[in-house]
Amino acid sequence: MSNIQSRLDEILTKLRQRDFRITPQRIAILKIFLQSQDHPGIEQVYEEVKVNFPTTSLATVYKTVSLLKDIGEILEIGFTDGGKRYDGNKPYPHPHLICTQCKKISDPQVNLPDQMTTEIANASGFRIDSHQVTFFGVCPSCQKK
Repeated sequence: MSNIQSRLDEILTKLRQRDFRITPQRIAILKIFLQSQDHPGIEQVYEEVKVNFPTTSLATVYKTVSLLKDIGEILEIGFTDGGKRYDGNKPYPHPHLICTQCKKISDPQVNLPDQMTTEIANASGFRIDSHQVTFFGVCPSCQKK
């Protein structure tokens, strides 16, 4: 929990330095992203925030997500169907495993993207600023069904 609190404090400091308002709703949204291992979507975050802040609008969640993306504190994961989910625990490029059946998103602990990024940059001459590597398949839970 202390890691979550220290990261929350860092993000709040970053927001204050840029003169963004710190509201209870914004803090609640931040906490949901920092505590979630599920890579939540905006609708899921909205439903969770409404429990304690029933007057919070969906627009507030969208604006906060946009702000957090802009300052590099959450990572957006896009789906081919246009849906989006967010990673607030690791807001930097890293691979994701997505189950095509239950839509669960996992973070494997591998260094492949770093090695691959270097190799691609060397072979192509590109200066790679960011990347996103996503693997699709069926998770162990769905395989057992």
